[in-house]
Amino acid sequence: METANNVTEFIPLGLSQNKKIKYVCFLLFLFCYIAIWMGNLLIMISITCSQLIDQPMYFFLNYLALSDLCYTSTVTPKLVADLLMERNTISYTTCMAQLFTMHFFGGIEVFILIVMAYDRYVTICNPLHYAVIMNRQRCDAMVMACCAGAFLHSFVQCLLSINLPFCGPNEINHYFYDVYPLLKLACTDTYKVGILVVANSGMMGLVTFVVLMISYFLILYTIRAYPAESCSKALSTCSSHITVVVLFFVPVLFIYIRPAASFPDDKLFALFYTIIAPMFNPLIYTLRNLEMKIALRRVWHQKLFVIGKQMI
Repeated sequence: METANNVTEFIPLGLSQNKKIKYVCFLLFLFCYIAIWMGNLLIMISITCSQLIDQPMYFFLNYLALSDLCYTSTVTPKLVADLLMERNTISYTTCMAQLFTMHFFGGIEVFILIVMAYDRYVTICNPLHYAVIMNRQRCDAMVMACCAGAFLHSFVQCLLSINLPFCGPNEINHYFYDVYPLLKLACTDTYKVGILVVANSGMMGLVTFVVLMISYFLILYTIRAYPAESCSKALSTCSSHITVVVLFFVPVLFIYIRPAASFPDDKLFALFYTIIAPMFNPLIYTLRNLEMKIALRRVWHQKLFVIGKQMI
């Protein structure tokens, strides 16, 4: 374990070593994880069991909820379990697997947000051709493209990490396993690898954020001449999307767009895109969306009615 490329396990230091803080964090993040599952499953079932699944916006929202669940499940269960343990360890292989899956599902979420912004852009700026542009075949192709792009991003991120030599120490000052904390432990010059990480993750995040902001700017510019009612509806839809984008991308950019380095505060910022954003996404998309509220009522009233009849 003391020779290069021979580290067999890592020790995550987690969010805190204080036992009282760890117990409070355990209860807090356990609640968050349950809320994430309940909220996103509620969205997925409501969309799948209603006619909303035929609308591109909700078709993509269904995949966003699924990617949220998968993304946070690569990090949160391990975080919650580690908060109850005295000494936490993870094998080198499991560490690399978590890094790959986290960036894969995170990448899918990033690209799905772009597709959803494009869907809103076509809806508002080119409504007469919407049905042709956003047909089901094209929507399926967009989802496949999101998965392919996420796989490529994650593969590159994992490739940069898997070639790093580790000869000790093996303590990671984080609650999950990402490239920057690993670069800090590598027993070699990591400057070039750090630049490649910025180019891969940082620039991807920055370009995505800029594209999203431009698309919403064009939407807002277009709807300025709309009647008040139509303008209000468009603003309501776009505002929920913008809220999700800000919650997710601001902390991501803070961590990945700078030169390769790992700071203690990174753990707090990472909570926003690994736990907080996936937890608030269902609330943002349901509380601000009339069609989603109607679908929720219809689907769950029907299910409760069927269950009630079966019990009689």
